[in-house]
Amino acid sequence: MGTICKVCMHQCSLEPGQRGLCRARKNEGGKIVCENYGQITSLALDPIEKKPLRMFRPGSMILSVGSYGCNLSCPFCQNHGISMAFRKQEEPEAQGDGSVDMIFLPPQELAEKAFLYSRRMPQTGVAFTYNEPLVGWEYVRDTAKLVKDYGMENVLVTNGTASLEVLEEILPYMDAMNIDLKAFRQETYRKYGGDLDTVRAFIARAAGACHVELTTLIVPGENDQEEEMEEEAFWIASLEKSAGKKIPLHITRFFPQYRMTDRAATDVELVYRLAETAGKYLEYVFTGNC
Repeated sequence: MGTICKVCMHQCSLEPGQRGLCRARKNEGGKIVCENYGQITSLALDPIEKKPLRMFRPGSMILSVGSYGCNLSCPFCQNHGISMAFRKQEEPEAQGDGSVDMIFLPPQELAEKAFLYSRRMPQTGVAFTYNEPLVGWEYVRDTAKLVKDYGMENVLVTNGTASLEVLEEILPYMDAMNIDLKAFRQETYRKYGGDLDTVRAFIARAAGACHVELTTLIVPGENDQEEEMEEEAFWIASLEKSAGKKIPLHITRFFPQYRMTDRAATDVELVYRLAETAGKYLEYVFTGNC
């Protein structure tokens, strides 16, 4: 009987030496450890709008940091080089999913680096992004605490599939999140290795505690029906405790990449039309990649 990793909905049962589906967590001597702790693959100063966050500290820059690993398997992932790193070792058919360059950056060093930038430009703090940050939530928590000690702010860009227990660990230190709401159909989430109910619960809790914006990538043939967008927007607006109607929703255009090159980019007019549909229920709807 393996040891259960309780970080996300997969609840991977891992034997000693075995890694979870995310490839970032491992059973070492009967204990689940965060193997990607401090292992940084990406570090850049980004405009806050790139996260995307349109209604949180507009015009500021943020130090964005990413590691490797993800607990979903989205075939259109734009960061698959790091999110899917190391899967090729156990999935030979996973083309291009090999190892990745990285450096070790302890929480204190990252927080100090962000603080130094903040003294030279309008820089708001640290964004945990690029891969799925919460497969290594311990690093997010430890760094975010120090960032707050420096008087700066923390942003999380996540797929929202972590457990509520993990969410509670980081919420005290988070100022804003952008959460992917990839679809509003359970069958679509299952195709990507996820669970819609888990994401809905994550969004509802996070939106009651910090600034939250949502992103839905419109993929042709997957989640591009107006009826589905209407249901999604209605649900977001119904989150009363978090003033749901005021939660910004980013509706973005898909471009073929990674393992999903079998279809064209999303029609721009469709993106605008779905934005109009969402706008019947939500005050702030933005389009992206158009």
